[in-house]
Amino acid sequence: MTSTWYTLLMLAVAAERLAELVVARRNTRWSLARGGVESGRGHYPAMVALHTALLLGCLAEVRLAERPFPAVLGWAMAVVVVASQALRWWCIRALGPRWNTRVIVVPGLPRVTGGPYRWLSHPNYVAVAAEGLALPLVHGAWVTALVFTALNAVLMVVRIRCEDGALARLPAADAPA
Repeated sequence: MTSTWYTLLMLAVAAERLAELVVARRNTRWSLARGGVESGRGHYPAMVALHTALLLGCLAEVRLAERPFPAVLGWAMAVVVVASQALRWWCIRALGPRWNTRVIVVPGLPRVTGGPYRWLSHPNYVAVAAEGLALPLVHGAWVTALVFTALNAVLMVVRIRCEDGALARLPAADAPA
C-alpha cells in the first residue's frame, strides 16, 4: 500500500502545480495584454496530460506493484525533487511575468539572460526532467520514472523547437534579470 507520506508528497507536488497554474494564468493575461503571441497550442494538452499522469502513475505503481521505499535511493531522490522545485521557482522568478506554462512571446521584449538563463537556455526543462525521474524513484516507482522520462523526452523535443522558434523572433538579449 502507498505510504501516507508519499501520498502527501504527491499532494504537495499537485498543490505546487496548481500554484504554477495560478502564476501562469496571471502571466498569460499580462503577456496577451501586451500583444503576446502564443505558439505550440497543439502540444500543450499532451504536456498537461503527461504531467498529470506522472503524479497518478507514481501513486498507482507504488500501490499496485507494492513498491517498497528504497531508503538510500528514496532519500537521494527526495533531495533531487526539492532541488528541481527550487530550480523551477528560480526560473519563474528570473522570467517574472514572462514565465508561463504556455509558449507566449511578447513582441519587442528582449530574451532574458539572467538567473539560471545565464547558463542554460531552458533550465525549467532541466527541472522538469530531474523531477520526472526523481519523483517516482522516491518510492521505487521505476516503471513510471522510465515511461515519463521517455515520453517527456519526445515532448521536450517538440516543446524546445517551438520555444526556440518563438524566442528567435525576440531582439538581442537584455541585461541580466
